[in-house]
Amino acid sequence: MKSIFFSLLVVLCVVYFAQLSNAAIQCGTVDMKAASCINFATGKAPKPLPACCAGLQQLAQSVKSLDDKKAICRCLKAGVKNFAGVQDRFLSRIPNMCQIKVGFPVSMNTDCDKLH
Repeated sequence: MKSIFFSLLVVLCVVYFAQLSNAAIQCGTVDMKAASCINFATGKAPKPLPACCAGLQQLAQSVKSLDDKKAICRCLKAGVKNFAGVQDRFLSRIPNMCQIKVGFPVSMNTDCDKLH
């Protein structure tokens, strides 16, 4: 009886952790990868830092599903609200300047739920 219970517990743990690994990207990760973009996004730097471009490239490469793309979009929108002075005219230039294809307009007005 104990071995059946233990086996069932192991199977449940494997299923649970497999689902966690497929979860959408977390905002803490997005914030950490995009943090070095703030000076450019606020107009305080003439171009994005290499760390900004590298972090965003890593985020772009981590997208495995539409849910991931929407999660990153939501996190970025929520994150920029924490910084005064972020401007769309700078945000929209980051993907091109960093040579990253994001597949949606980068703007504080982007509707993340309508991404495809």
